Amino acid sequence: MSFTTRCKRLYRRLRADSIKGSAAIEFAMVAPVFFVLLMGTMEAGIMFFAQSALQNAVNDTARLVRTGQSQCYTTNSGNCVPMTSAEFKTKICSEVSNLLLNCTGADLQFDVRAYSSGFGGANNTSPLDAGKNLTPLTAFNIGNACDVVLVRAFYKWPVFSPGLNYFMANMSGNNHLLATAAAFRNEPYTTTTGGC
Repeated sequence: MSFTTRCKRLYRRLRADSIKGSAAIEFAMVAPVFFVLLMGTMEAGIMFFAQSALQNAVNDTARLVRTGQSQCYTTNSGNCVPMTSAEFKTKICSEVSNLLLNCTGADLQFDVRAYSSGFGGANNTSPLDAGKNLTPLTAFNIGNACDVVLVRAFYKWPVFSPGLNYFMANMSGNNHLLATAAAFRNEPYTTTTGGC
């Protein structure tokens, strides 16, 4: 066998083997971007589910205020006393799964404000300070019959997806603010109130 024949065979074999492994190299180039986008999509879905769960919890707990049940919230001793801020938070947390939101600590903030002048007098402030940190909210006023009440809840959700913090985080420390609200007029739940 001549030298040129051997060279041609070697060249054909190298040419045939030249595309082996190209799929692995292409996958290695595309995989990081694919997995980051996959993680971001899953995290965004979980985040929106948590937002929906928090909104549902706020709506259910706000219904206690609207119907007057929070004015006469029965305690363990059987006494009829108004609901406290701690009881309101406990009620919200009992409506939300611990798998979604961690109610311990300052990650969950809420305020309840009543406006006797109606919807025109209602106002609120941003829950974030100038540094985009969640400020402690302390207002808790469930109002009286026929008062307009605004219930707001905020949760600091940590963003885990690497590289997508710029797009998903809207707070300091790579966190995303989940915000919910319920605005309503209290029902005329007292015997002295004929209608609103």
